[in-house]
Amino acid sequence: MVDISLYPASFWMACLLLVCAGINAWNQRRKGWGIPALAVVVTVSVWYVGDALYNNYATYRSKIGDQALANAWWQVCLFIVAFMVLTPVISERLAGEQRPSQAVAILERRPLDQAHVQAKLDTLCKSMLVVWIALMLIALIRVKFDFVGLFAPYLGYKRDPWARNRIGGGIDAFLSLAAYFQTFLTAGFGVILALTKNRKTRGIAFVVCLLAFPYYIFDRTRNTMLATVVPGFSVWVFGRVRGRLLVKFTLVAFGVALTSMWFSFVLQNRTNRSIASAFASGSSLQKSAKHKHLGLNMAEELGWINKFIDQGNYEPNWGMRYFAEVVNPIPRVIWPDKPMIGIDYAIARGQGGARASSAGVFATISTGMIGQGVVNFGRWLGPVAAAILMAVWCGILARQDRQATEPARLLLYALGLILTFNMGRDITLLNLYPFAFGWIVIVYWERRQVRV
Repeated sequence: MVDISLYPASFWMACLLLVCAGINAWNQRRKGWGIPALAVVVTVSVWYVGDALYNNYATYRSKIGDQALANAWWQVCLFIVAFMVLTPVISERLAGEQRPSQAVAILERRPLDQAHVQAKLDTLCKSMLVVWIALMLIALIRVKFDFVGLFAPYLGYKRDPWARNRIGGGIDAFLSLAAYFQTFLTAGFGVILALTKNRKTRGIAFVVCLLAFPYYIFDRTRNTMLATVVPGFSVWVFGRVRGRLLVKFTLVAFGVALTSMWFSFVLQNRTNRSIASAFASGSSLQKSAKHKHLGLNMAEELGWINKFIDQGNYEPNWGMRYFAEVVNPIPRVIWPDKPMIGIDYAIARGQGGARASSAGVFATISTGMIGQGVVNFGRWLGPVAAAILMAVWCGILARQDRQATEPARLLLYALGLILTFNMGRDITLLNLYPFAFGWIVIVYWERRQVRV
């Protein structure tokens, strides 16, 4: 049972505003920005309200203090209001005139079954296959042709061809680029598998997924698991499965339960051994599922940020962290003194003192979608800045929605919706690179198709 006396009035106001925002986004789902806005509302609900209900809020009160937490919830309220007001305006500017959502049309009228669309899907699959094979040849060379470690880690161990230090140098920028391309391609083949009706294309996509998914599923990083597996699953549920929404949401609930169980298993084993070796040794999934999830604590971090600011232990950096995100694509070999992301807050949270190769911290601490705005622009301008960025993101996805009957654009749209949830921990290019690089590849591919 939830002890309602634990929570301040600002918490309940945030819950009410989230409900209103969710209903509004659902009612506007036939507009391009409606579904992306709903994804943002769900993201904030899970990472903030979910944190307060799932974790020990009484402990937060004793460590952080009631005033800092109350301010944190008022900041969540400010974010929601600003987001609801700004999203329709910004999305219309970025996506053009409002048109009926093509993603919703796919759900209702299934235009992707048309022959000319399926032909484009076959061509896209062949093009992606060539790139994926080339990338995997490079990966195999780097792991000395260890096929098992790269493609079948469930047999006992996993090899990472793109491993690098926290502070990059030399060819590390290219290693990161390869890793992000691999994430995009893997998610893409999942979407193709869900959509194609051609047996040959389905066979290609199935084999690639069989080889590519284990690399992420048996990794330690949960956000890449979501980014690669969930887009295809979501497109299959909402674009292929026939039946009422109740059937689809039942499948979604089953997927969430299965994901939750696997994430618990990952959290229980990733600190002392690899996930692959834990699975191969027969560690119990059912036993691991009883343990609580870690990292679902963005409300806590927002409270700490407010407390540090109140005490004078931390000062907003007035956009420098956002600037560090913007310039992140510049390789450190070109700009050795490129700003680092989030190191100042990690030190404030007691993570300083590690080796220089690890940026001087033992771990970086996610500040959360809203907290990131606060560390950039302060307690009241910060939530509005975060809302502007998420409204822009909804506009970008709305632009993909306009072309969602093109398989490549639907792939980007599905990937973007899933990456929205990952941005609950931070609005960062580190999460969005698979989308950004995928967009570049798709634009180039589309132009080549026009010339051909």
